[in-house]
Amino acid sequence: MKSAKDYLDHANQEVVRITTEEAIAKHAAGGATFIDVRDSGDIAKSGTIVGAHRVPRGFIEFAADPDMQFHNPIFQKDAELCLVCGAGGQAALAGKTLKEMGYKNVVNVGGIGDWKAAGGPTED
Repeated sequence: MKSAKDYLDHANQEVVRITTEEAIAKHAAGGATFIDVRDSGDIAKSGTIVGAHRVPRGFIEFAADPDMQFHNPIFQKDAELCLVCGAGGQAALAGKTLKEMGYKNVVNVGGIGDWKAAGGPTED
């Protein structure tokens, strides 16, 4: 039987985790799509990355599937998708799902706490 750690280890093998500094530089350069995969309650407590789209991990498959009525047009197969969460775990798991759905350019930014500590721009 697989454990949560097994799922997380596998996701971390498949989804590259970039440093906070690399993520801040990508954000500043523009062109990448930043997505916060936490639920709205967590985002309300800590804020998120300026301009980040808010797509909870539990909804990612519906938003990323162009054949679903809930498809969000930010999900384009050739887009650079940068995922953030509370500590990096949810971003890794969501990133693995997106890769399985055919998205090739997906990275894990890690946690919002690291982003804030490094001086990355945030919004409520």
